[in-house]
Amino acid sequence: MAKILILGTGSMAVSHATAFAAAPNTELVAAVETDPARREAFGKQFGITELFADLESAIAWGGFDAVANVTPDAVHYPTTMRLLAAGKHVFCEKPLATSYPLALEMAETAEAKGVINMVNFTYRNSPALQKARELVMAGAIGDIRYFEASYLQSWLVSKAWGDWRTESRWLWRLSAQHGSKGVLGDVGVHIVDFASFAANSEVANIDSRLKTFHKAEGDKIGDYPLDVNDSAVMTAEFANGALGTISATRFATGHANDLTLRLFGTAGGLDVRTDGKVSSLKICEGPDIDSSSWKDVECPPVPTTYARFAKACNTGVNDEPTFRRAAEVQRILDLCFAQEAARALHAAAPVVTD
Repeated sequence: MAKILILGTGSMAVSHATAFAAAPNTELVAAVETDPARREAFGKQFGITELFADLESAIAWGGFDAVANVTPDAVHYPTTMRLLAAGKHVFCEKPLATSYPLALEMAETAEAKGVINMVNFTYRNSPALQKARELVMAGAIGDIRYFEASYLQSWLVSKAWGDWRTESRWLWRLSAQHGSKGVLGDVGVHIVDFASFAANSEVANIDSRLKTFHKAEGDKIGDYPLDVNDSAVMTAEFANGALGTISATRFATGHANDLTLRLFGTAGGLDVRTDGKVSSLKICEGPDIDSSSWKDVECPPVPTTYARFAKACNTGVNDEPTFRRAAEVQRILDLCFAQEAARALHAAAPVVTD
């Protein structure tokens, strides 16, 4: 039976703990949280008695096999590397690290240690996404030629989740000095994985634009400079030769949390949609191509990333998405950030004339 420690007890940790508590042959045995009140409340909520104020104390105790790392983004690297050194299996929240070199180091270390390593790309839980990949791999739509992928959120124009102007749980996501890398770093990681996973092909080339919009007087609220990207648009080419677009924004009015992917091949097309809870898949193939007709595709339930990690810990057989996969996605994001930095540097350079 896999014995799981939850590292960090924020809102996402509740999802992790709930899922692992329900997974077969899995037991929640410990949690780490620096805040005493949150630590105690989390322990009571999930019946966890082994509670620690820091990771080192938990490692010294040692009564766990695996860890769900639900710490802030910048903390993933140092905590995971310490856990890998201790020989623990790790299920890490996305993004794996804040840069490709760090993510690659994590992947290589986990592989060298021979421990289970997975990243919580939650939209892999979509039955429609998994079925779409299956159809692509079976050749149902032929060779992919074009694709469109988007991740649309509206919380900068909606109060469905609360008011970002007054709540620090949202404001930090708009501030670089508070650890945010904007919409690209937050949800861009999901849509890049979503699109390339379904297409069964890695991103080979990318050209991108990032945009930060004016949102408050002085572009600052309290201690939070509002300086990270709010929208991202990429023109991408897959290794299989397909050309298309990948985009993400927090200004998509009317879209709470919607991922859409359209794949067009030489023998048909696929339309994948999910809001993280409900997903759908349509196909246009065969005789329907001439009439531009689309049909619904039945998508059976699939195991969640949580369930697959638990199974991997119990069987010793690693599953997807691995640290290496997450590092590859981070490589693409780093290229986008580098392109935007180069563009800004060029724009700021003085004009030299003869």
